[in-house]
Amino acid sequence: MTDSHWSLAVPVATRVAGNYPLAETYHFAQMRAQVPELFSRAAEMVTTETGLITPGAPDVRVVTRGEWAGRNVRSFTRMLAPIEEKIAAKLAETGKEGSSVALARRVMAVETGALLGILAKRVLGQYELVLPDDEDEGDLVAMVGANVLMLERQQQFRPSEFRMWIALHEATHRAQFIGVPWLRDYFLSLVHELVANSGPVPGRMARLVAEAVAAGKTGQPLIDDSGILGLLATPEQKVAIDKVQALMSLLEGHGHVVMDRIGARILPSQRRMSSVLKARRKDPRTAALFRLLGMEMKMKQYELGEAFIQVVEREAGWDRINRAWEAPATLPTLAEIYHPQEWLRRVA
Repeated sequence: MTDSHWSLAVPVATRVAGNYPLAETYHFAQMRAQVPELFSRAAEMVTTETGLITPGAPDVRVVTRGEWAGRNVRSFTRMLAPIEEKIAAKLAETGKEGSSVALARRVMAVETGALLGILAKRVLGQYELVLPDDEDEGDLVAMVGANVLMLERQQQFRPSEFRMWIALHEATHRAQFIGVPWLRDYFLSLVHELVANSGPVPGRMARLVAEAVAAGKTGQPLIDDSGILGLLATPEQKVAIDKVQALMSLLEGHGHVVMDRIGARILPSQRRMSSVLKARRKDPRTAALFRLLGMEMKMKQYELGEAFIQVVEREAGWDRINRAWEAPATLPTLAEIYHPQEWLRRVA
């Protein structure tokens, strides 16, 4: 991490994330020894279930909350670098660069670290291919050990079943990005599209005022489920955000259905684990914060995507879902995620 202001984010994230006492015991070491073999078994079952071929083997790790946050800070650093360069260039043109810019960068790094620290308390697993770390190829599956141990203890889950269930979900995500050759580049193109249209925009404040007035007249919330990101987005960015939300809804819904389908056959406690995690996503104690940060959109992706997959399977069969993996043009739009029959009429 070369930018000094971003170095502030990791300690902030680690401090906000805290830790769980069992994460410093032999339980953590046992999980580290167990998870790679669990993932290998999960990957075989996912390939059989989905038909998506996944050559090679990923790096499978059990990480601390701080390690998870640190890797994601590095991803944010690379993703936001073009935006920072555009802002710096714009300020240089107006003669406003200097200490105020440095302060703004430090504030952004601290706020990003705080956000990732909050998320680090909740994330159970992550497949990391799309924004790989500089130190490796990015084909990484991570489980956040503290959070897995905490939920196992709180909910009295059987560790071997809960960890396999998580492994099934992350194995499905890996199958999507490895087994669908064009998907990674397509996702990165959406990220590039968002970044390319970021930066200082003349008239943005006037537009926000007009939108606030319109929202007040219609009784609609100014901040929707895309959070502050959606509020500040340009029209071009909103198009890209819709594409990202549609894609992630499909991926999360597909992942959740696959883990439940396999889990129902091999894990006696699958139904209760699924029920607990769905309730956890709807926890009212975090609803307001997630709405502000745009994480409500992430929570909806599971629900919308799962409903989309279930409707497609019910009306056209499980194999018909594979039409979505043929090309970007056959992916469902956001409108089609809400109305799966429209997608079926169009492509399947």
